[in-house]
Amino acid sequence: MTRPIVWALGVTGVAALWGVSIVSKIDRVAPAVETVQTRPDPARAGAAPANEVLRNALTLFADGGGHFAADATIDGAHLRMLLDTGATVCTFTYEDAQRAGLRFSERDFSHPIQTANGTILAATVRIGTIRVGTITVQAVDAVVMPRGRLATSLLGMSFLRRLSEFSMANGRLTLRG
Repeated sequence: MTRPIVWALGVTGVAALWGVSIVSKIDRVAPAVETVQTRPDPARAGAAPANEVLRNALTLFADGGGHFAADATIDGAHLRMLLDTGATVCTFTYEDAQRAGLRFSERDFSHPIQTANGTILAATVRIGTIRVGTITVQAVDAVVMPRGRLATSLLGMSFLRRLSEFSMANGRLTLRG
């Protein structure tokens, strides 16, 4: 009567040891993966898992409102930006553009931009380098909005279309450089 129980325990033990052996071999053979947690936003604490950065790829998780935010480096300046596939170009708040050292003057606000709230005159600029995670894109067209016309800077299609791929599914946006 105890023989089947002893036999089952033996098989289970061998299977467990075999599984541990396989996992340790996989750990030794698997390529290293870099995981970086982006700077946490205290206002969104607990709203979404940390974004994951892999070699030349980045997976962003939607926040509670369904938006994708990323820490970007714009010509050396660190900014928190929203990714927006509906924005034709990267769009900067006046304040973020100043923080990033983008060169523009008040007379540069002459380029008409269509927004949900109508037409606004923006300043056109060219970004030398945009870096998000391990992904770097150079010479990116962008616009700067007048003071008070935009709450958060946007990484638009002038950045996204330069990637080899980007895809969205199940509350995740994956970018590949």
